[in-house]
Amino acid sequence: MDTIKREYVVQRDIMDDVRLDKVAQKGTWVVKPTIGEQIKDFFRCSMSRLKLILLSFLPVLEWLPQYPFKEYILGDLISGISIAVLHLPMGLAYAPLAGLRPVYGLYTSFYPVLLYVIFGTCKHLSVGTFAVTSVMVGEVVQVMAPDSNFLVNGTNGTTVVNTADRDAYRVEIAMALTIIMGIYQILLGLFKFGFMVNYLSDPMIRGYTTASAVLVCISQLKSIFGVSPALYSGILSPVRTFINVCQLLPKTRPVEVIITALSLLVLIPVKEMNAYFKNKLVVPIPIELVVVVIGTIITHYTGIITKYGVAVVGVIPSGFQAPFAPYSNLYAQVAGSAIALAIVSYTINISLGKTFSRRYGYKVDNNQELLAIGIGNVVGGFFQCYSVTAALSRSLVQETTGGKTQVAGIISSLLMLIAILKIGSLFQDLPKAVLAAVVLVNLKGMFVQFVDIPFLWRTNKVDLLVWMVTFIGAIVLNLDVGLALAVGFAILTVIFRTQLPHYSLLGHVAGTDLYLDTETYREAKEIPGIKIFRSSTTIYYTNAEMYLDALQEKSGIDIRVLLLAKRKREADLKRQHENAKKKAEKEAKKQQKRSGGHLPGGPFSLKESNDDYYERLRRQSQGTISEISLPETSPPNNDIGQVNWAYQHDPNIFDSVPDKFRQGPDTITQVSPPIADGKGGTHSFILDVSTLSFVDTVTLNTFKNIFTEFGEVDLDVYLAGCQACVVKQLETAGFFSDAIPKSKVFVTIHDAVIFVLKKRSQMDLILDIPGNTKM
Repeated sequence: MDTIKREYVVQRDIMDDVRLDKVAQKGTWVVKPTIGEQIKDFFRCSMSRLKLILLSFLPVLEWLPQYPFKEYILGDLISGISIAVLHLPMGLAYAPLAGLRPVYGLYTSFYPVLLYVIFGTCKHLSVGTFAVTSVMVGEVVQVMAPDSNFLVNGTNGTTVVNTADRDAYRVEIAMALTIIMGIYQILLGLFKFGFMVNYLSDPMIRGYTTASAVLVCISQLKSIFGVSPALYSGILSPVRTFINVCQLLPKTRPVEVIITALSLLVLIPVKEMNAYFKNKLVVPIPIELVVVVIGTIITHYTGIITKYGVAVVGVIPSGFQAPFAPYSNLYAQVAGSAIALAIVSYTINISLGKTFSRRYGYKVDNNQELLAIGIGNVVGGFFQCYSVTAALSRSLVQETTGGKTQVAGIISSLLMLIAILKIGSLFQDLPKAVLAAVVLVNLKGMFVQFVDIPFLWRTNKVDLLVWMVTFIGAIVLNLDVGLALAVGFAILTVIFRTQLPHYSLLGHVAGTDLYLDTETYREAKEIPGIKIFRSSTTIYYTNAEMYLDALQEKSGIDIRVLLLAKRKREADLKRQHENAKKKAEKEAKKQQKRSGGHLPGGPFSLKESNDDYYERLRRQSQGTISEISLPETSPPNNDIGQVNWAYQHDPNIFDSVPDKFRQGPDTITQVSPPIADGKGGTHSFILDVSTLSFVDTVTLNTFKNIFTEFGEVDLDVYLAGCQACVVKQLETAGFFSDAIPKSKVFVTIHDAVIFVLKKRSQMDLILDIPGNTKM
């Protein structure tokens, strides 16, 4: 049973911004260093500063000396072995996706892993080859170095592909692409652009990786069915490739289909068992490596390569090759493609890193991750590696097998070193169909993301639209152009959301200081004479005009119509006074003639100046002014608030005011806005600006116009909930003046309401405890 008494009572003065400054003692209590001092501090040298710079640039120097060997070494050892077991088949399988021979996948699983251990900040990431980035590299490589560029004359007058020259040129393209993308990432990290990942929404990333998984599957169809489809590039190239593979199905080699099917029949159940018993297994069963080893043995000893023409990996050289720089003319050709690849690589890396950091409570530095992955790509590029990033499947294995730090990465690199030097050459008879099966099975995590579609349909259709546009764009336009389309579309959705905010009139909940949307809460009742208006988003130059339009629509008061009526009224008043003055002058002249030049006392005499007479006539005419209030009516649709008579008519109607509002040709007619008289007319507007985070020039002018124009028709305007930073911007911009004093800014809506009601002696209408708030 809940025994807590659910109420509180607050008693304090009404707080406008001036009063708040005094009570809270506003001032500069934190002195920030000047720009000159910051520059001096930046270039100041000391041992402590040098140590701080080294530790931030080389995180390994911070955590490795403090490594708890006895506590962590067993988990990191098991994790490192498990990751190496995955690196080997994945490196062999993903390199062909990049248009390269499998050995380059092994290189990519060695050099960048060691570099990430030194420069990275995430303890659980396993960087190396990844299907998505491999496919993106493969698109560039195959477009720049298609087989048709390397045709040579063969025996019997036929033409064959010079695979040696082709593969060598493709390696240099991949190297140049990797080096350039790494340079981009390093520069972004140095200039602190790690925040850019915040502009890539989760639905966009998931839609993009799902589309990449589909493209990876399409690229593996040729290995699964043993066919050789044509090479396509440009728009709809994956669709055209898929159609071409379907056309070549009659030429399918059954042996390769059987190899793929058998591999999947082994891989899928064991992978599912690993996932189901992940908490009970010390290490997951290395089924990929088992299938690769068994597939290689069967192929080598059964002779199916020569008998059925099964496509295999081919020669895998042992040992490393010396580093070298690719052709210099390649850098300019791949510079554009490297941008998209750099963004995708970093986005995948930091997304996984943030996931693990939140789970285990440590910090991942966005900018340092850019540097880490960039250095790995630049250095690895010179050692015949291609683009690297973190892989979800390997990272999950590194976590679930007890990995605590990147010592697991050191262990996996040492095992990959042994594999490259001694073991790699043993897998040259491995069927490509087995590698295709390994690739397909490891795409499960990305295919599961299709469940986002029904989930987003129920929760957020705008995010669903972003997901679908990203997915379709990546498949139709390829991954690089598709990414640009996805980012542009996501930004447009943000713009449209700020352009179409929710505007609401707030009502008071009796007995509280709560003010809620009257369309959502039944107990929220509008206070007579006061309109409280709120926008759900910040106001800036793109939606400032919409803010004013929504304010008038919701309140049912068109300020332009009222201003037109007031100015016409003033013009009519002045014209009538001028006519009366001229008429009086004529009468005076007639009387002067009748009296022989003498002016008796009358309406206009020599003792009375023109201005005095004008003022006297104006006072005499006051009794003939008929003042007409414009009644407010409740519209049938609650979405548009209250609408008054002036708002419903065209402004030109005041050129011909209806006869019922005129008492005769000499009677002055005055049409006034709905003035509060305690009986329901609007007299005050309170603008809730608590969502305002900054003020630009257009917003400033909009608020100035609201205060000026509403004040011109005797409507008071107040601001409530204004943040201190916004108040400072308003002060700096010269917003406050005698016409708009700072005392019109209140800390809360409740303060503003109490002030208005006290000012008009209407506290009895709504609040029974003036100055107190009881909940």
